[in-house]
Amino acid sequence: MFSRNEFIRIFSAFAKNSDQSVSDIISAGLLKRFPKDLRVLSEGDTCSAIPFILSGEIRVFKLGESGREVTLYDIEPGDTCILNAACILSDVPYPATAVTVQEGQMLLIPAADFRRHFAISETMRGYIMSLITKRLFSIMTLVEDIALHKMDERLLRYLEERSEDEKLHATHQKIASDLGTSREVVSRLLKDLERKKRVLLFRSTIQLLHP
Repeated sequence: MFSRNEFIRIFSAFAKNSDQSVSDIISAGLLKRFPKDLRVLSEGDTCSAIPFILSGEIRVFKLGESGREVTLYDIEPGDTCILNAACILSDVPYPATAVTVQEGQMLLIPAADFRRHFAISETMRGYIMSLITKRLFSIMTLVEDIALHKMDERLLRYLEERSEDEKLHATHQKIASDLGTSREVVSRLLKDLERKKRVLLFRSTIQLLHP
């Protein structure tokens, strides 16, 4: 049984809720483990439940007619999916695709229970609205990057922001999806950066070099 303390540790926004309120959320949900590379939702699906992520990661993206993917946002522990919430609250089909990036665990809350808690709980409404604000700003930044900045500049900034100890463990396809371009473009630009001695390329690893 998933405890209130564990839920509060991950979803700190609910810390001020009564024990009974949090217990109601937990008891309404189904604790479910998920593997890597599982398609959670596809575009056009009906949302019968909403996941509150306890561990692992889910990527939400749009798939174009050409097959190119653009990552909208990642759902990490302490998050839920705002498009899933909108799907339930507005009774519309899911407008994107959601796939697990890392294995993990979720609390899957049925749509009817989520609607009820959203209606009666100020904390739930505040939590969802804060996520909507966060995602809106990140998507606005994505649109601005695509429209106004050169791809080589965006790629270098991406590498600098996502790397740890000057290393980034990611495939060219993952980077391309996050940046809204093709794998071929990312591979070509990375080769250019390697020739300029800005990076070293290894299998699924990129080492940043200081100019």
